[in-house]
Amino acid sequence: MAAMSEISYFFSEQGPLAEVISGFTPRQAQTDMAEAVVDAIKTKSALVVEAGTGTGKTFAYLAPALLSKRRFIVSTGTKNLQEQLFHRDLPLVKKAIDKSKKTALLKGRANYACLHRIAQHGGGNQLFEKEVLHDFSLVKKWVTTTNSGDIGELTSIKEDSQVIPVVTSTVDNCLGKDCTHYDDCFLVLARKKAMEADVIVVNHHLFFADLALKDTGFGELIPEVDLVIFDEAHQVPDIASEYFGESVSSRQLNDLLRDMIAIQKSVLKDAAQLSLVAEKTQRIIADLRLLFPYDPKRGNWAQKLEDPKIAEAMTSIRENVEQVQEVAKVHEGRDKDLDLMIERLSEILSAMDAVSDVTRENVSLWYETTPKHIILHLTPLSIADKFSAIMDQQDSAWVFTSATLMVESDFSHYQSQMGLNNASTLLLDSPFDYQQQAMLCVPRFLPEPNDRSIRSHLLSICLQLIDASKGRAFMLFTSHAMMRDIANQVKEEIDTQVLIQGDTTKQALLDTFLSDQSAVLFATGAFWEGVDVKGDDLLCVLIDKLPFSSPDDPLLQARIEDCRKKGGNAFSEIQIPQAVITLKQGAGRLIRDGNDRGVLVICDNRLVTKQYGQSFIGSLPNMKRTRSIQQACDFLSSID
Repeated sequence: MAAMSEISYFFSEQGPLAEVISGFTPRQAQTDMAEAVVDAIKTKSALVVEAGTGTGKTFAYLAPALLSKRRFIVSTGTKNLQEQLFHRDLPLVKKAIDKSKKTALLKGRANYACLHRIAQHGGGNQLFEKEVLHDFSLVKKWVTTTNSGDIGELTSIKEDSQVIPVVTSTVDNCLGKDCTHYDDCFLVLARKKAMEADVIVVNHHLFFADLALKDTGFGELIPEVDLVIFDEAHQVPDIASEYFGESVSSRQLNDLLRDMIAIQKSVLKDAAQLSLVAEKTQRIIADLRLLFPYDPKRGNWAQKLEDPKIAEAMTSIRENVEQVQEVAKVHEGRDKDLDLMIERLSEILSAMDAVSDVTRENVSLWYETTPKHIILHLTPLSIADKFSAIMDQQDSAWVFTSATLMVESDFSHYQSQMGLNNASTLLLDSPFDYQQQAMLCVPRFLPEPNDRSIRSHLLSICLQLIDASKGRAFMLFTSHAMMRDIANQVKEEIDTQVLIQGDTTKQALLDTFLSDQSAVLFATGAFWEGVDVKGDDLLCVLIDKLPFSSPDDPLLQARIEDCRKKGGNAFSEIQIPQAVITLKQGAGRLIRDGNDRGVLVICDNRLVTKQYGQSFIGSLPNMKRTRSIQQACDFLSSID
């Protein structure tokens, strides 16, 4: 009989993990994944793993990484997952392997208070509204007591407080080593700790922001690690695309001009002309935003530039930014912050030229608006070449894992997106008994998803399911408008608490849902993934329709057009795979534990009337199936 490998022993009933986790049960899929990670580390190769819910993938990559005694980075999908991994999962595995391993949690610079910015704005009270002034005073008091400088510690201000951009730095306004607070800088201290650590936990946005910008500190980490692990790796293609492109926003420019005005009024009081030209430029930027509808929108920027009014506004902004730069240059050398701003204006002018160059190929030029601002983007249509080149430069192993990477038992869509054509792949099914634990219902007699009468059907189905599950349901929608419409109608019909995404923060909604055993939650994209509700707290998940991306999304349009030019079928190569992965994420909210039971209802008859419906059905867990809402309600009623 062959001797047990080190990793198999670690996950066995007698192994180190069983000693630190009471009630630990070995799972073959978990050990199989860990063995595959061991091979990737040894051969310094790439591995792509779809690990079904309940596999225990976090331990399956942490254990071999720690046992290898190599230096590694773990990148997660969100800050919440990052903190959960760092504070809960990593300490447990370290306890079983090596408590002495140095670990570091590294966030983006916008999470750390900036001592220079706080000192700079200490006397700028006239520029702040009352609420911002109040929050500013709380930050000033807190910053004298904190060790980490992590704004997340400060619970007395809102997550989206307007003071946060005032008291944190950006790449644009950071003075780096020229800053008088450099030695005490919270960001520098966090990065120094990361540089000295064996294990660094980051999130995808930070990984790619710093990789793309070569931002001080993090760019030095990547060449020095032997292994990079992406958890929730299905998010990586979209996030990487964002950072491999360019963008410029009216807010970014406005903030820079506001800081210039603040410097003029406090330090360069004899340079009144600087404030005059900066304020004039702010007004012209506001005029550009007025040329777009008030409601937030996305669109094709190249087409918008054909509008003479918009083209003229862009020319005017560019000329005025150049004028601000010329006036500021007169005072060059008098203030370090101003010198940095002059440099930054050059970068903004360059970015404005890039996002307005309609002759560029293999990119999408698009815009998005918020109620006050406009953001212009240049995004590459594919990141495969860029990302595979980065991997080739590193003498490291790479692991990509998620519960949702495959489309109909095939990794090729993900591999082609990421340039991972030579990677090893592994599918690990969930250990859950879906046939016994769950039921999938695609209700009969539904109209087409774009038919107006679908609303009355959705309302009726929601009410029946809520009654059968006694609340404890997620109603997930693909559009905010439909979500609000159905939620408000349901509110009028039932006494149960109806929670609606957008009414408060995501965490507050989840806390209320968990504390009220009969609550029902109506939500869109934010709750389709990264939400873990186990046991009887969640018995039913409804999805209103197949989550195809909006056809008027400008980046999607550009990718579709590019696919057609190359002779491909954009619907089957781009739109279906994306929608399948999103649907799998939404469906994954239902069964989170071996004892969970529940019903998944998808109110879209295209699952059974269209040939491509099989791609979706084939990618979902193997649940009991029914077309009868009554059977679904009976299954819910039978759950004790």
